[in-house]
Amino acid sequence: MHDTLVTLQGNLGGDVRFHETAKGQVAHFRVGASPRWLDRETGEWVSGETTWYAVTAWRGLARNCADSLRRGDPVVVHGRLSQRSWASNGNQGVDLEVRASFVGHDLNRGRSTFTKVRPASSDTAVQPVEPIEEVAAEAPAA
Repeated sequence: MHDTLVTLQGNLGGDVRFHETAKGQVAHFRVGASPRWLDRETGEWVSGETTWYAVTAWRGLARNCADSLRRGDPVVVHGRLSQRSWASNGNQGVDLEVRASFVGHDLNRGRSTFTKVRPASSDTAVQPVEPIEEVAAEAPAA
């Protein structure tokens, strides 16, 4: 089987929805990606149509997404792309879905603080790791 792997950049369309299932922890969120380009004739930036992706993360990644991401955050998501056709009330369409392998804040657009977590006794829970104190290097004597 061949998977389609994608990396997308966009903004969270809402807060992360997190819950536990029989298969483990899961997080769902939507990412809107809008292409932008410089119009060489006008010298202005132009935004294209936004494409929305439904993103699902599992286990520790799910918990970390729920604890770290908020509506509007700029993110980068890497994972397996699939599509799902749907029909409802005479309407039909296709949803683009990404099962995330990696998720992070887009550091081209802001700063983020990282807190490392240590796996607990089971792989479904994480515990923060105590911060490591930084030791300032002494300047060599002149």
